[in-house]
Amino acid sequence: MKNSKDYSKKIRKLYRKLKRYSLRQEPALFDEPVDALIYATVSENITEQQAQAAIKRLQDYFVDFNDLRVASIDEMVEVIGKDLPSGQTIARTLANSLRAVFEKYNMLSLQSIKKLGKRPAKLILEKITAATPFVINYCMLTALQGHAIPLTSAMIEYLKTNMLVDANAGYEEIEGFLSRQITTKNAYDFYFRLRHECESPKKKKTRKRK
Repeated sequence: MKNSKDYSKKIRKLYRKLKRYSLRQEPALFDEPVDALIYATVSENITEQQAQAAIKRLQDYFVDFNDLRVASIDEMVEVIGKDLPSGQTIARTLANSLRAVFEKYNMLSLQSIKKLGKRPAKLILEKITAATPFVINYCMLTALQGHAIPLTSAMIEYLKTNMLVDANAGYEEIEGFLSRQITTKNAYDFYFRLRHECESPKKKKTRKRK
């Protein structure tokens, strides 16, 4: 990343600030990668609070996630929440991803990829699902013990608005840069604190220099 040394200092300063002013959260760990895939797909374009409520509705309504797989898009949207502007996108992405997993393995499970190396597992996730980079990285971090920093569009906007990364950098460049700054041990903690900061109604953004 252009001017990476300057941005590295800013990211370290940001992380110190986040650790002072936001609560620590135990890392989310998923034994079944499909569960991580579903949670990440639901949560990418809504807040964590909204996502947790939507996931609970899905769990209460459907017998299991295999039942979710065969549901119609309209039914998914109804359960996820018709008031959510991204409801249709969530439902379609879920349907496409779950169908692809089932067609490849004849079951709704990705346990087999846990036996592979991190890189092959990531390639399989990218190839067979309709998942976005955020969802892939969330699965790698929480279900496959990989080193990744999942980034929502709100998180990227926050980083750019506060001049913490290059304004012209894309998702992969930013994620790769952050992964080099934040250790594997702290990856989930950084992700959670940054997301919490972005979604807080009281978040404050530094002013851009003129």
